[in-house]
Amino acid sequence: MGDTILTAQAKAHGGREGHVQSENGVIDLKLKMPKAGEEVKDATNPEQLFAAGYAACFDGALNLIASKAKKEIESEIEAEVSLVKDSSDGGFKIAVTLNALVQGVSDEEANELVHKAHDFCPYSKATRGNVEVTLNVITR
Repeated sequence: MGDTILTAQAKAHGGREGHVQSENGVIDLKLKMPKAGEEVKDATNPEQLFAAGYAACFDGALNLIASKAKKEIESEIEAEVSLVKDSSDGGFKIAVTLNALVQGVSDEEANELVHKAHDFCPYSKATRGNVEVTLNVITR
């Protein structure tokens, strides 16, 4: 393992119907597992938290890759994290779709930058081979 740059801490209790809190208290959230078709407005879930982290990390990686390629872009990443049934064991697994809105470059350049970011992003590296990740690139 390489040199540690950062270690973040969070605690959870009560599982999907519990509570999460970061060590600095910025994240301090109630958890609730939504039922099919239910919209929960006063709580979050592990998939939303993972989506937020992945979107932020991927956008950072994309902008770093673009800057190294001397490309000026504006970007926004929407991460969709789905909880899906796992037919192999009857349990569950997650799947991710990353919708990358990239402005300032051609369609071909945007696709290249997004795929390079996917190779570089720590979240993408952590999920590679374990989570199905779909990349959608949208340019304007």
